[in-house]
Amino acid sequence: MSSTIPFHETLDLTLCGSMGRVHRLCRDAVTLAVEPLGLTQSRWTVMIHLFHLNQGCTQQELAHSLGIEMPSLTRTIKQLEQQQIIVRKADAEDKRSKRLYFTEQGLNLLETLRVIIADVKQNLYADLTTKQLDTMAYGLVQMEKNARQCINHYSGDK
Repeated sequence: MSSTIPFHETLDLTLCGSMGRVHRLCRDAVTLAVEPLGLTQSRWTVMIHLFHLNQGCTQQELAHSLGIEMPSLTRTIKQLEQQQIIVRKADAEDKRSKRLYFTEQGLNLLETLRVIIADVKQNLYADLTTKQLDTMAYGLVQMEKNARQCINHYSGDK
């Protein structure tokens, strides 16, 4: 009796490796689409994360959301400030902490960025049904949860 190999096991890379490759390709597609706006990958990514975290978040919160170190984020924030897209303001309670806000110009650019990203997403999702997209989304959420549990287990934070 022969057993059939599940499709995910037939991929050239592991499933996780394939997800990483697809993520990079999707990110590259957005980066090319927003290049005329004068935005690099690091800049548009910071803008989108700031949008999702809401204005007024701290640089530390943004760095955590992005999964990057503060020096890398600080460089990108300085570039966005030079472009007059965001401003840093000292926290009212902790002057050492900086909170991030979009300028009016930044909000206008953010809206254009979001429209372009929506268009790219529409192209990326072409020929996929809502059911397929939902199945992938649920699977990714579960895999993220499992990955965090693995990290906790192997790091000794049981």
